[in-house]
Amino acid sequence: MYDNTRPEPRPGEKYKHFKNKLYQILTVAIHSETREKLVIYQALYGDFATYARPLDMFMSEVDHVKYPEVKQKYRFERIDLSDTMSQNATNSNGGISTKTEMPKRVESNTMTLDNTKDAVSRNMDSDSETVNPLLMRFLDTDSFKEKYEILKTASGNIDDQLIDSIAASMDVVIEEGPLSKRFDELKTCVRTRERFETDRFRG
Repeated sequence: MYDNTRPEPRPGEKYKHFKNKLYQILTVAIHSETREKLVIYQALYGDFATYARPLDMFMSEVDHVKYPEVKQKYRFERIDLSDTMSQNATNSNGGISTKTEMPKRVESNTMTLDNTKDAVSRNMDSDSETVNPLLMRFLDTDSFKEKYEILKTASGNIDDQLIDSIAASMDVVIEEGPLSKRFDELKTCVRTRERFETDRFRG
């Protein structure tokens, strides 16, 4: 059993796995057959895959016998954006880095509840991957107007990996080519969403 004094995860919260991966909570679901609570969460790296894990497992403590080197108490611990940015600025010997590799094209990888246990088992011991803090700022911003402003001020820190990351979060693909052209296309996509957002609020 887990420590039930800990608050349950809430949609939109960010959690760090003890192997230094970042995830965002989508919801807490109830299994239709067993009534077991399942945490549905999305990776903030790689192909942004979506996973489901039993709540008691998600909230449990790290097995410090199996992982004696791990300092984190719980398997998943909630963090906020400012914590992540601070770690990126100060931690040069490990922890959350400022880069993450992203695929050129993204395919849906949503899991069904029937495959939860197998998929959890396959993914528990995978290598650590981390998130660019600029991507975290982009994801944490609700309006596309603000997202566009973030991109405008980030031109010196943009690379192909980050462009692919942001494009994946918007369900779009930016074709390969010169970095400046790809960045312009990404800004155009965000600007288009911003205009649609503005027109919708006016309607």
